[in-house]
Amino acid sequence: MIRQPLAHHFFFIGICVLLCTSCVTTKNVTYFRDLPDTIKLRTMEKAAFYAPVIQPDDILQVSIQTLDPAATALLNQQNTANWQVTGTPATGSSGSGGVSGYLVDKEGYVLLPLIGKVLVKGKTTDKVRDEIRDKAAEYYKDPVVNVRFANFKITVLGEVARPSTYVMPNEKVTLLDALGMAGDLTIYGKRENVLLIREKEGKKEFVRFNLNNSQLFTSPYYYLQQGDVVYVEPNKARIVATDAARLRTITIITSVTTLLAILISRIKF
Repeated sequence: MIRQPLAHHFFFIGICVLLCTSCVTTKNVTYFRDLPDTIKLRTMEKAAFYAPVIQPDDILQVSIQTLDPAATALLNQQNTANWQVTGTPATGSSGSGGVSGYLVDKEGYVLLPLIGKVLVKGKTTDKVRDEIRDKAAEYYKDPVVNVRFANFKITVLGEVARPSTYVMPNEKVTLLDALGMAGDLTIYGKRENVLLIREKEGKKEFVRFNLNNSQLFTSPYYYLQQGDVVYVEPNKARIVATDAARLRTITIITSVTTLLAILISRIKF
């Protein structure tokens, strides 16, 4: 008398779970849907790239090469440790991935051996390279100088395969580069509403991207800057799938509990 209603009850719950998970269709999973399949050639003006400028707390790799490597060994030693981690998720509490280099102080200077303090705040790495080369020429003959960011970090969160903070190998990084490094969006990522968060002059900027539209390439925010955060919002299918998983768990627990209650009630003491 008890088992028939219970069986019908759990059968009905199971059907509901299946309907919830099977009726959700994933939409807009293809990038740049506005481009026709038959297109042969189409061009558009790409967003302009502006080299990022150096800010306090950045870490710079500064290398000076001369005909006598021993003469610049002290300066270049600061750049060698852990430089191979570029292009991989950052690790450690500092978020710098253990990358070594010269830290830009709060006033915007870096302190280099022999050369001394160099003002780098608000300048591009190319500009700083030229200035350091001029200073190094006072001590070395025909020095070759390279300056680059050692902690150019981009954080990718949300519905991507590998959410993390990534140290980029160069300064010219696009939104697609960052998403590709994070393993691309999952099937549950909301491609028409990707959020970019950027800090600029002490304020937060929020920009939305639609990966289904090729106009993405013309956005002034297409090229990312140091410290940008990219967030991929989950779509409705992910929410429904999560709710369905919770419902299945509750159903299983309820079924087991009910079964135990029935068994206990039939035991004769």
